[in-house]
Amino acid sequence: MKLILLGAPGAGKGTQAEKICEKFNIPAISTGNIIRAALKNGTEMGLKAKSYMEKGQLVPDEVVIGIIKDRLKEDDCKFGFILDGFPRTIPQAQALEDMGIEIDKVVDIEVPDKKITERMSGRRVCSKCANSYHLLYKKPKVEGICDACGGELVQRKDDAPETVQARLVEYHEMTEPLKSFYEKLGKLVIVDGQEEVSDTTKLVFAALED
Repeated sequence: MKLILLGAPGAGKGTQAEKICEKFNIPAISTGNIIRAALKNGTEMGLKAKSYMEKGQLVPDEVVIGIIKDRLKEDDCKFGFILDGFPRTIPQAQALEDMGIEIDKVVDIEVPDKKITERMSGRRVCSKCANSYHLLYKKPKVEGICDACGGELVQRKDDAPETVQARLVEYHEMTEPLKSFYEKLGKLVIVDGQEEVSDTTKLVFAALED
């Protein structure tokens, strides 16, 4: 089974990728992870990526695609894989098609922007032990204080509402058009993200079995 997971930042793609991995025994391939692995292993594409990253530049599509191509040739991908975080744009999706990689299904996890902002901006992390909390879903016993070590709870910069909203704008502009791309190919299935992770997982598995 060869899958792509789509969804806005904060929609819970990473968690669902893990659940799919466990059920179908296929690897989840995250762009960030494989770029780091390529850098560590000193592959040709990894060295190319490094040259851009050292200059503070974005790694161009052709290099990212080259790294993806190398990763998909590895033995653990023989029986399938999940792509999480790739493709992000129409050119990347087209490049994947041009590589002759036959994707079975594209699962889009839909969560309203308002709900995502609420989820992410409500997160707090202990400045000492890194335990995580949420202002609505996992409150500490004492406001602003970690239950485990008494450290101060802080909001990460990535979770600030303005940062979350900026990432959502980028997603809607660059990545959301992939829904139409894969719908035309007859591969798109849409799952409404639920409050409970387990409920979303049930819907994802049901979509994969259809």
